[in-house]
Amino acid sequence: MNKPDEKLELHLKPRDTETVSIKIPTDTLESLKKVAANRDMSLEALLKFYIGQSLRQDLAKLFSERVLESTAQVLARHIQSEEEILTIIQEIQAEISL
Repeated sequence: MNKPDEKLELHLKPRDTETVSIKIPTDTLESLKKVAANRDMSLEALLKFYIGQSLRQDLAKLFSERVLESTAQVLARHIQSEEEILTIIQEIQAEISL
């Protein structure tokens, strides 16, 4: 645990960036600007936040789908009944979505 008088330092590794240009409907852009101002953020920071948040969700979903696929393959090697495998996978999916 950190001592109260210890300084915490955050070391971020710089990442390569690339500039992109996208067309956004004017009314959407105005809404984004309002939201950014309300959050005391720049428009660029808000867009990066939204992109990062959605990207993490999509990557997590892809990962969980791969895990379920691998689980089904392992179960298929040990259980003969496709119906039983499907029931197990559905039960896992139900637990995940709780």
